[in-house]
Amino acid sequence: MTQTWAIFLEAYRNLNSKKLFWLVLILSGLAVVAFACVGINENGLKILCWQLDNNVLNTKQMPPDLFYKSMFVQIGIGIWLSWLAAILALISTAGIFPDLLTSGSIDLYVSKPISRLRLFVTEYVAGLLFVALQVAVFSVACFLVIGLRGGVWEPGLFLAVPLVVCFFSYLFSVCVLLGVVTRSTVAALLLTFLFWFFVWAVGATENTLLMFKTMQEKGVDFAAVQAEARENNLKEHDSKDHPESSTSLDQPQKAETDGSDQSHVLDIAHRIVYGVKTVLPKTTETISVLERSLVELAKLPHQSKGPQSDRMQAAQLEVIEIIHGRSIAWVVGTSLLFEFFVLLLAAWRFCRRDY
Repeated sequence: MTQTWAIFLEAYRNLNSKKLFWLVLILSGLAVVAFACVGINENGLKILCWQLDNNVLNTKQMPPDLFYKSMFVQIGIGIWLSWLAAILALISTAGIFPDLLTSGSIDLYVSKPISRLRLFVTEYVAGLLFVALQVAVFSVACFLVIGLRGGVWEPGLFLAVPLVVCFFSYLFSVCVLLGVVTRSTVAALLLTFLFWFFVWAVGATENTLLMFKTMQEKGVDFAAVQAEARENNLKEHDSKDHPESSTSLDQPQKAETDGSDQSHVLDIAHRIVYGVKTVLPKTTETISVLERSLVELAKLPHQSKGPQSDRMQAAQLEVIEIIHGRSIAWVVGTSLLFEFFVLLLAAWRFCRRDY
């Protein structure tokens, strides 16, 4: 146990010496400060002393607690921790195994009575701790901001810690495997980013196919949606100049076409992409698990702009509900299973390699 702790501390010191830990921590603090500077009132948004009137984002349409929780999920987690902070974390941790293998440190470690597997696991856990500390600090700060500014203390925010660590571990496991195989930090990092983009593209394709499929089932006519949007813009313009002429002109247009062949093709394509997505890590869906527990879709404000626009909106909400309705076992379980096999391959390579 003493040997494991010593290796763990050495790995953490190496990470800390790169200064990226403190850089990410400072940037997280700045993100929380910016988060706290945004307020919401009955007229719209208020950023420090500047008032921005908004007909949708105001306390009449959205309570303060829902506003801050939505900001935390969509911006704090969805943009900062899931993209920017994750990229910085990958940059700082990508060199753990390549540096260990090329610097000669591995010779010192394997000469001691410690198994290579324990060394591998310890180094891997040290890399995950780097992210866990960052997310924990960010979550505590956001918990205080939402409690003080939004008037609600939401302990569910701390689900961000295990979820973001899981999300990062999917990518980190691939980076570790590539680092062990190539012994190059740059190669491991670039190939990991390429894999991340591939996973994102597969997920985006599956969501898009699901959206098209659902819209077709709802009978959404794109031409009619665009016509309604133009008509609503004209009505809003006319109502400002001639309020008495603002009347309802809803004239639903229906274009009945035989889309059975197209629906069949969409269904087959969606099934194929969904199958590919199942065996890959679900990065976006893992993060969206937090949104399920914090934000209720029914409470989000939305406006009715016509029959076709309502169908479009209904299709979008149904797609979101389908995605959010997918089980945790499918989202996280299959992703962790992918990570397990990747780590198993990386550990086998690390333990069998001659140094």
